[in-house]
Order: sequence, then structure tokens, then C-alpha cells
Amino acid sequence: MFNRFTVKVGARYALARGGSHLVSFISRMSVGGLIISVALLITVLSVMNGFDRELREQILQLMPQGTIYNYSGIKNPGAVMAQIEDHPEVVASAPYVSLEGLMNARGKVVPVQAFGVVPKQERLTSTIDKFLRLKALDALADDPRAVILGGALAQQLSLDVGGRLTLIVPRGGARGAPNTVALTVVDIFDSGTEVDQHLALMNLMAASKLTLHPGMVSGIRFTVKDLFKANQTVLDLAAQLPVGYYGRDWMRTHGDVYQAIQMSKKLVALLLLLLIGIAAFNLIATLVMVVVDKESDIAILRTQGARRGDIVGIFVVQGAIIGLLGTVIGALLGVALSQVITSAVAGLERLTGIQFLHSDVYPVSYLPSQILWQDVAYICGSAVVLSVVASIYPALKAARIEPAQALRYE
Repeated sequence: MFNRFTVKVGARYALARGGSHLVSFISRMSVGGLIISVALLITVLSVMNGFDRELREQILQLMPQGTIYNYSGIKNPGAVMAQIEDHPEVVASAPYVSLEGLMNARGKVVPVQAFGVVPKQERLTSTIDKFLRLKALDALADDPRAVILGGALAQQLSLDVGGRLTLIVPRGGARGAPNTVALTVVDIFDSGTEVDQHLALMNLMAASKLTLHPGMVSGIRFTVKDLFKANQTVLDLAAQLPVGYYGRDWMRTHGDVYQAIQMSKKLVALLLLLLIGIAAFNLIATLVMVVVDKESDIAILRTQGARRGDIVGIFVVQGAIIGLLGTVIGALLGVALSQVITSAVAGLERLTGIQFLHSDVYPVSYLPSQILWQDVAYICGSAVVLSVVASIYPALKAARIEPAQALRYE
């Protein structure tokens, strides 16, 4: 079926510019549909991969990947940290105090999740330092009244560096008066993620004094080598520690976001792959028109000794070349769009003054993109295979043409 003759003739038919204008137009439309479909699928999957990467490399590097708690608080965090860090999957650990309360500044009240941290140990388990000014995190150790706010949180409170606010923390119970403390903003971080909406960092001991167990820490957060082994690591540590300790991993806090991204990626890939299928099967119409237009040529080839298998091979080669041409151009266009889409959307936001993504709705406030070459290979391979499959029916139709009938009126 496939030999030098069929490849040469099939390539000539695929690349020829002559013939019916209608056939040429339909052929260009088929190639154009394939180009758009492939480019669109590569671009959209790159954006979904970008969201997945930002969740893993930004949000989960700022928030705990795994945490160990005790029902009555942890009095001796150093001993617990030593036991946690003995686990082969744990990279580093750090104590923290978690507070949920309200921040009041200039009559504006906003809910907040405040963390008391030790700057030296926090750097080992978080990338927060790269979003802060030099030594801003160290100010928390020196000043119990210092606080660092997320950019979106500071914007809600209309605060800048040096601004003052009041943190209000409920003490629990029906009659317990809330604890309050006056704080001064020493820095504001902008990670471009949902963390900016609610996170505040303060001195560990100052935060501990606001809890029901002063002098204790709420938990020990830790980072792991493999994010997807965090759950098993938490279970192992909870089993090794004394009674009263329990744990939680990032799948409990951000697992819904991760699952939503994965599900969306699969659904979008399936829908757009169907779009590629539609574009590829447009080749059926194109090649059927070519068969009708080239009946006499096919008949002459048959009279010159071409077998039915040769005719089938010619049209399969033609469909494969058209599919390959559309796929290659679409892949190049899709990769190029994936490379520039982040900066292009950011530029469009600056030009129009409209922010398309908000971190209070989406995981990040910008449009990320990451090209995975295995996705590109899968998309291109699928497009070419569908193009070849779509060319089989017209090829068989061409092979059934009888030379005498086709040349009857020539």
C-alpha cells in the first residue's frame, strides 16, 4: 500500500495548488480548523498546568504541607520537632501559633488568620522571605508588636508599612472577653495567591499569649520531599507520637483546589480533543471532493498499472500530510501562545485597568502557564492519527473507481 510511488503522488496531490477552487477552499478550511484546534488545546492545557504548578510551588510553599497538633497545645515544641525531622520524608519543621480573629484599622474590620512564627525556623519551611524586604521577617523576633500582612488584606484595611491596627482574638466560651493587641505593620507581602487575602504573621510568643494556652504553640508545620506522600507522612508521625497528637496534610486544606484543577484539565482536554476530531474528520469532506475532482486522474493511474492498494495509499498519504501540516503549524502556534499568554494578559490588564483574575476567587491573581512537552506530543500524535483515520473512507472510495466508467466521457 505504501511505497515510493504512493508517497510521491500523495504528496503531490496534498501540496498541489491547482484544481478546483472549491476543493482548494475546503482543504484550506480543514487545515485551518486543525491548526486552531491544536493551538487552542496546547494553550489551554498549558494554562491548567500553570495553575497546578502555582498551587504546588507558590501556595503550598507558603502554607503548611503537613502539621502536627496536640489537643491541649504543644508545651515542648523542640522535642516534637526533633522526632518529626527524624522521618525520612520530612525536610524541615517549624513551630507556629494559629489565631483566627478580626483586624480593626480606621474603622474597617476584616477577618484574618494570624500565625505566630519564629523567623529563623520559618525560613526553612516557607518561601515567604522572597516576597519581603531584606530582614523584614527578622523584625518579628525583635518586636512583639510587629506584624506582616498579605497585600490584599492590607488593601482591605487601607494600611501601608508603618500603619497601626488592632487584632481581636476570641478567647472561647460564652463569657470570655476577647483578647486584643495593638500591632504595627512592618512589611506587606504580595505573592499573587489566595494567601494574600487573609494571612498575617507575627511574633510567636506574642501570639501565644492571646490563646487559651499561653506559652504553648498550636502545632508544628513541616515540609516534605514528595507532596503526594504528605498524607502518609502525617499518619506515620501521629502513630509514633504520644497519645493526644494528631495531624493534617495539605490535601485537607487545599485538596479541593487541586482536585478541581485536575478535573478541569481532564474535561477541557477531552472537549478540545473532540474539537480536534471534528477538524480532522473535516478531511473526509476535503478528500471526497478531491476524489470527485480527480476521478479521471485516478482512472489513468489505474490504466497505467496502479493497484487498488496503491490508490488507497495515495489518499491516506495525502490525508496524513494535510494532518501533519496542520498539526505542526498548530503546535508551533500553541507553544508560542503558551509562552506569551501570561505577559499578554498582564499587559491587557494594565491597558484596560481591569483585573481578570482575583485571588479571592481563583488560586492566583494572574494567568500562569507551563508547557509540558508530553502534552504537546500527545496532542500532536492524536491529531495526526485522527487525520490518517479520517482519510481511510475517501481512500477506499477512490480505490473503487472503475477506469472505464470514469473515462467514458473524457
